Amino acid sequence: MNSADNIHLLQTQWNIQGHSYAREINARLAFVEEHGVHNWTGREPADNRNELALEVLSLLKKANREGTVDRFRESYPPAHAPFINIIQEQGQNIENLCYINENTIAFVIGSAYEKRRAYVLTNRNIEKLSESIQAIGRSHQNNIYAIAKTNSITTHQNWAGRKIAEFKLPPIVPLPISQLIPFNDGLSVLLVSSEGIYLLTTSGHSMIHPVPDPEDKDWSSYIDMEHAALSYDNNFIAVGDQTSGHRILNRTGSHIATIDPQSSYPHYALFSKDGQQVLLNSCHLYTGTTISVPTATFPDINTGVARHSVIDKNCRVYAAVATSAYYIFGDAAGHIQAFDKEGKKCWHYFIGSTITSMTISEDEKTLWVASCSGIIHKLKLNEGQRDNHIIGNGNHYEEFRVIFWKNEPQPLVW
Repeated sequence: MNSADNIHLLQTQWNIQGHSYAREINARLAFVEEHGVHNWTGREPADNRNELALEVLSLLKKANREGTVDRFRESYPPAHAPFINIIQEQGQNIENLCYINENTIAFVIGSAYEKRRAYVLTNRNIEKLSESIQAIGRSHQNNIYAIAKTNSITTHQNWAGRKIAEFKLPPIVPLPISQLIPFNDGLSVLLVSSEGIYLLTTSGHSMIHPVPDPEDKDWSSYIDMEHAALSYDNNFIAVGDQTSGHRILNRTGSHIATIDPQSSYPHYALFSKDGQQVLLNSCHLYTGTTISVPTATFPDINTGVARHSVIDKNCRVYAAVATSAYYIFGDAAGHIQAFDKEGKKCWHYFIGSTITSMTISEDEKTLWVASCSGIIHKLKLNEGQRDNHIIGNGNHYEEFRVIFWKNEPQPLVW
């Protein structure tokens, strides 16, 4: 069999097996959605294309060198499962995704405790930024960006625009910054780290979580599962960690209320785009529960129990965005799931590996998703499915993905 025959056979096997797996896994997901996982008695679908993965990867590298990625993508729709072994060795966190414009995002590679690298992705072009950048963030309104470098944080009007303010970092070395959230005026910034959550202003900084215990001689500000969210109008802050309740603060960091978690440990928070709800996710192992609490009830919460609605009882949420119509969660198992404000699931879409960051375009038509696989996915929402390999029931397609694996000399576009 000659080389052309081998490639044709590889392509045929890749597509037949990929379609078969997607059909089977989608049928299982639909059954579980309706009847529950405990009622599933069929066999677990398996993607057996791992033996084809290295050959396909070699052809992907060739397509990137020769500029034929589009042709390659039509012949070999991308997949996750066949590359699990490679991902386990070479995957890495991609975090702090920030929308810039319709075709451009900024992001960092590496976890908060690692030496990070910052990039801008414009269409498929990748630009490396200053090595001194540790974290980036974008405001909900007014296109304010926060950039953390070695010794300070600055806010800017528009990406690479005029500087608005500069903030000193809290005197903690090292300070692993998980997340930066600038306020809409650029004059304050939320800094989230495992060494505490801070509110930075032009006059200084204050630790707003955890709350110091003056009677505990061994008290430490170190926290796990640290997270914070800022309402779109910047009037409320939600903070939490593994050992706290869900805490609600005002814009100056003063405590308003504590809400008990519905699962074991507070893990994530998100405000609705209209400011009327806060979503609070708590987790247990790889599952979780998300509730919504009306922001109008905050002053009346004084016992830890709040009037709430259950949005979801499954996801351990690692990243999320709010749209005008629904919420999009990225979970521990690599699923992206959308729920409306009453908790009805709108759609789901699988990319694989724990979701580490998401950002959405202002017109809500393009969603960028990153995971610990070391891959960024650019999804076009509500514009139809591209092929029969998609796992999920959303009417979406992946325009392309960019692979940042540790041992690859250059990112790979697929």
